Amino acid sequence: MDNEELKALFDQQAAGYDQQWAGMAPLRETLYCLLGALFVGLPRDARILCVGVGTGAEIGYLAQRFPGWRFTAVDPSGAMLDVCRERAARGGFAERCEFHEGYLETLDSAARHDASTCFLVSQFFVDARLRTALFGEIARRLKPGGLLASADLAGDTTVPAYETLLHSWMTLMSSAGVQPDMLERARAAYARDVAILPAARVGEIIEAAGFERSLVFFQAGLMHGWVSRVPG
Repeated sequence: MDNEELKALFDQQAAGYDQQWAGMAPLRETLYCLLGALFVGLPRDARILCVGVGTGAEIGYLAQRFPGWRFTAVDPSGAMLDVCRERAARGGFAERCEFHEGYLETLDSAARHDASTCFLVSQFFVDARLRTALFGEIARRLKPGGLLASADLAGDTTVPAYETLLHSWMTLMSSAGVQPDMLERARAAYARDVAILPAARVGEIIEAAGFERSLVFFQAGLMHGWVSRVPG
């Protein structure tokens, strides 16, 4: 699936996206809780870059917890970004947000950020060189010592145990209310359109983009989270 096909898919899903994945909220909330603990030492007026922000759930969490922070929300899907704007307006933090519709490379790199999030984005870059380039674009927009919190699906698909983990993940999504047709689409996408790699390999890709050693700070089923730092 190329970038435009992926953008069209998320445009179509935007209006019902949050409701569709509402049953997975416990995993998301745990990820955000740990994210807040990672970012708690940032300046009171920190600027946070949110790459592939979608409907803006992580901004909603961070904006409430850190009332002095400002956010740059980046997403190629205009429909997703519209939902993000609505969330910001409802939450009363829209004036603290800059919304950029487009890919990260179209965002001015002159403005530097204290930290960045990139959740369930890089996994769609099946070419490792393009995945590294994405993280490189993030690194160029962070201040020296800036933090990246990223999350993607990860696992060693070459070992028999992966099928056990995949079955467990699908069962989890089913019990969370994800519809059967979406489960089948997800299973097909994992085999074709999602780069599910061992967690250590993902860390190497992030480091190749200019970050210091990446550490896994979160894991729930197939979903992993890494924290990485730009050299100070």
